[in-house]
Amino acid sequence: MSKFVGAHVSASGGVFNAPLNAMKIGAKAFALFTKNQKQWAAKPLDNATIALFQANLAKSGILPKHILPHDSYLINLGHPEEDKRQKSLEAFIDEVNRCSQLGLDRLNFHPGSYLKQISEEECIDRIAMSMNEALSVTNGITLVIENTAGQGSNLGWRFEHLNAIIERIEDKSRVGVCIDTCHMFTAGYDIRTKEAYDATWAEFDTIVGFKYLKGMHINDSKPDLGSHVDRHDSLGKGKIGLDAFGFLMNDPRMDDIPLVLETIDETIWAQEIELLYSLQER
Repeated sequence: MSKFVGAHVSASGGVFNAPLNAMKIGAKAFALFTKNQKQWAAKPLDNATIALFQANLAKSGILPKHILPHDSYLINLGHPEEDKRQKSLEAFIDEVNRCSQLGLDRLNFHPGSYLKQISEEECIDRIAMSMNEALSVTNGITLVIENTAGQGSNLGWRFEHLNAIIERIEDKSRVGVCIDTCHMFTAGYDIRTKEAYDATWAEFDTIVGFKYLKGMHINDSKPDLGSHVDRHDSLGKGKIGLDAFGFLMNDPRMDDIPLVLETIDETIWAQEIELLYSLQER
């Protein structure tokens, strides 16, 4: 079974540092921000930066399909106010283009929030409209919608939300989903026992479909099942427990996609990566 596990590594000092940081922890996959995730604008990537990123990536041996870049947290493609949705869309298109420049093939993002100002349905329409606009002016990058914990007015916590967005996308060859185990659990989907794990993923397959699974975030959860609170924990230290991650590491449906740790203690990421591989049945 081919599992590609890594973590969301720092790109501090330049995106070209991310592959080196991934190598340091023995990662076979990684996530990164291609710009400061807390700012709207960033200076464009120059040729030297791109070349160095690609050289370091080659050194790491990690393939583009095992890299899951994440967009800025400021972006809300479902924003109820049109000028703010437009600002988010422009920033999002810039993020897609940055991925293209780096030679990557997917971009992970949180779908959006209705901010208690419009209905969920309207917000889903706006998210899909934004995605269709972004797809129409870019090439080659798959837009990967992340499930959320459903905190506040965030959409995307139910599999039905993800499906509703995908249904509205014109070019379905360039859309996918990333499932975060902590978000999944706090949204109310149990994976702690084999029975619960199998039932949850069967529901996912029926409503969304495994063909759309383009990456995962591997996190334990501080809050309880169905709490709708997004707080990650180290593997085996939280409410999900280690068994679920063993089921995952032995599930061929999660082969060949980036499995990315966003657990809270980055000093033990190397050990957590080793731990996950050790859960694979030989």
